[in-house]
Amino acid sequence: MLNTIDRGILFMLLSALISALNGAVAKILSEDMSALEIVFFRNFIGVMIILYTLKHTAPSLTGGKFHLLFMRGVFGFLAMILFFYTITAIPLGEAITLNKTSPLFVSVLAYYLLHEHLSKRAIFALLIGFLGIVFITKPYGMSISYEHFLGVMGGFFAAAAYATIKKIKDIYDTRVIMLSFMGVGTFFPLLLFVITPWIDTPDYVDFLFQPFVWEISVKEWLLIGFMALISTLSQWLLTKAYSFSKASIIGVISYTNIPFAIGFGWMLGDAFPDIYTFTGIALIVLGGILVSRTK
Repeated sequence: MLNTIDRGILFMLLSALISALNGAVAKILSEDMSALEIVFFRNFIGVMIILYTLKHTAPSLTGGKFHLLFMRGVFGFLAMILFFYTITAIPLGEAITLNKTSPLFVSVLAYYLLHEHLSKRAIFALLIGFLGIVFITKPYGMSISYEHFLGVMGGFFAAAAYATIKKIKDIYDTRVIMLSFMGVGTFFPLLLFVITPWIDTPDYVDFLFQPFVWEISVKEWLLIGFMALISTLSQWLLTKAYSFSKASIIGVISYTNIPFAIGFGWMLGDAFPDIYTFTGIALIVLGGILVSRTK
């Protein structure tokens, strides 16, 4: 019989596996749909689910600081659209690894915005993690690829969303916070769909201005529904994992979604990571673990 810690680790491993599978499904969908459409449908389904739960059980917290709630939604939308776009543009394992830089950025944002202490050990951990980004992006000369830069920015905006949550978690129901993210993630794509035909956009932001494709096949609907289902399941397993085990243990195990993602990406045709990419992944994971241990 599994003990409490073992169950926490098991739940986190399953969550990490499903999270990587979710990225793989998004990569498959990206062959026929834009990243903006994937974000729209995923969030629209999420809004319907959250509204149903709120109707069934009203939120208990009174709320306040609506501007922070809205900013959480904006940051979450930016993180998601950048993540889904990088999935289409670079190998899945690299995209998920760059997204996992968010704990590093959380520490930096917490220092500047929340005035939390940043120890020498934490600074050392951040340097290790950001060195890992250098190895993955391989900035020959003085530039990195635009797609890798967007992947890093996705991690930054995810961190900004987490930092905002820390400011409002005690005044807003968790479902309301999720609704702000999914609501903005539904409204903004709709707005972009509407204005796209009327503007001429530069190539570097083309992924934000895509026409809405009305003809969606049965296969695509099934994949969208499956992605919504496993996303919810992954979040439930993640929550259960943290309830069974220490956050420091679960935080380490959460990085297993990187090798899972590399495996799924390879099965979908991604090139296997080279030694520089593996070194970068190892450094980002090490930096993330060390940062979590300094808190």
